[in-house]
Amino acid sequence: MTLHIGMVGTGWFSRKHADHLSKMVGVRVQSICGTSKEKADDMAASYEGAKGYGQIKEMLDTEQLDAVYVCVPPMSHGDIETELIDRNIPFLVEKPLGVDLNEPKLILSQMEKTSLITSVGYHFRYKQSVKRLKESIGNQTIGLVSGQWMGPMPEVAWWRKQEGSGGQFIEQTTHIFDLLRYVAGEVDEVFAFHANRVNHKKYDHVTVADVGTVSFKMKSGVIATISNTCILPNGISQVGLTLFTDQGIIDWQPDRLSIIEPNGSKVEELGSDNPYIKESEAFLHAVRTGDTSGILSDYRDAYQTQVVTCAALESALKGVPIKIEHLG
Repeated sequence: MTLHIGMVGTGWFSRKHADHLSKMVGVRVQSICGTSKEKADDMAASYEGAKGYGQIKEMLDTEQLDAVYVCVPPMSHGDIETELIDRNIPFLVEKPLGVDLNEPKLILSQMEKTSLITSVGYHFRYKQSVKRLKESIGNQTIGLVSGQWMGPMPEVAWWRKQEGSGGQFIEQTTHIFDLLRYVAGEVDEVFAFHANRVNHKKYDHVTVADVGTVSFKMKSGVIATISNTCILPNGISQVGLTLFTDQGIIDWQPDRLSIIEPNGSKVEELGSDNPYIKESEAFLHAVRTGDTSGILSDYRDAYQTQVVTCAALESALKGVPIKIEHLG
């Protein structure tokens, strides 16, 4: 059975997914939808037989698609997902789910009336290093967790605007927020601070904060902090999560896991696997068979991460702790 896939978006992530899909057996990149037909045609030319469209409804009316990948900026979510839900077409959507909770809440309410297969692009969950991280925790008691996403500001205009990206907590550091939930459980309360230190002086029309930190009280009793900045020069970054337990220190970076054991010895594991491929394999297996067990983040689960990132932003704006609302 060949799966016919539609892509919404013509940016880096859309091309990355389409490149992987085009190399998979039994998968065909059938169509591309962009903000203009010209952009869609340009991308479609890279995939044999693919056709470009400038409107999502036209693409879905014309093509018989088994699944769709949604890779658009945060401010562009809403109508796309609604169209797919109405037509019962499974979709994989890149994070974040929106710039705030408004559109994701509406989408989730529509989706929960169906049994639609969804996946959300929290690709770190699919890395071997994260699998080993969860295994390494074992019976250890986590006391404290420290995470970070430190890097330069992405070179796209929408990212610099609060109404375009939602800010670094929501658009970028969401990966670390999500990983905290995945390995340490749900969040009960957040208290955040953020500030504008550099970027508003260097670039025009910057309205997102460029430094910030969030403290978390976890349901389990764990205390955590996650900090971020987007003021670093290009080529310099630091992304990771460190767990302090009653048996040592577990330090995770995307391609490295370091464990300091009770006797002081250090075990280090390196790896550079491609989680995007594993993510797609799990999603497409679910589309083919109905078995969703390999999908590590569906829309409902990702919505809970969106709740946490939005609460962090709200806390930073209001200067007060924010209690987290959990889905029933």
